[in-house]
Amino acid sequence: MSLIGKEVQAFSAKAFQKGEFIDVSEQNFKGQWSVVCFYPADFTFVCPTELEDLQNQYATLKDLGVEVYSVSTDTHFTHKAWHDNSETIGKIEYIMIGDPSQKISRIFDVLDEEEGLADRGTFIIDPDGVIQTVEINAGGIGRDASTLVNKIKAAQYVRNNPGEVCPAKWEEGAATLKPSLDLVGKI
Repeated sequence: MSLIGKEVQAFSAKAFQKGEFIDVSEQNFKGQWSVVCFYPADFTFVCPTELEDLQNQYATLKDLGVEVYSVSTDTHFTHKAWHDNSETIGKIEYIMIGDPSQKISRIFDVLDEEEGLADRGTFIIDPDGVIQTVEINAGGIGRDASTLVNKIKAAQYVRNNPGEVCPAKWEEGAATLKPSLDLVGKI
């Protein structure tokens, strides 16, 4: 079953951000755009490259009104230890959620039950707490956070301009489409 168009189910968790432990729930996703980025585990190989890449886009995403949350099945204590011991992870300013119960990974349907780890899943959530995009990669395939910026801009445009849609490779300022009977068979 697709998660697109579904409101994020209730959860509560501990997270690490900027030297502090904080509480996070699905309520954090309301009132702003959110990106939730699941990854398999702390102290691994591909994961730190993805999280650093996400950090490199963080200021741009914040300028777009987006908060970023990374999630793994590690604890918030492990996130802190990784942050304190890795130059790469030490740069991270966004929220790192611990999901040792695996509840959040199940809610987002990214849990590899055999491994007990989350798949590489990226979700864009609108200010109503509703999932607008889903991307899930196999464990060995890292993601490119720069693609999130255009996806966020497209999602925001569509939300703010009912009746319009963004075609493939759409960039801010480019033409959009207005679905109608007149367009059928002409694209």
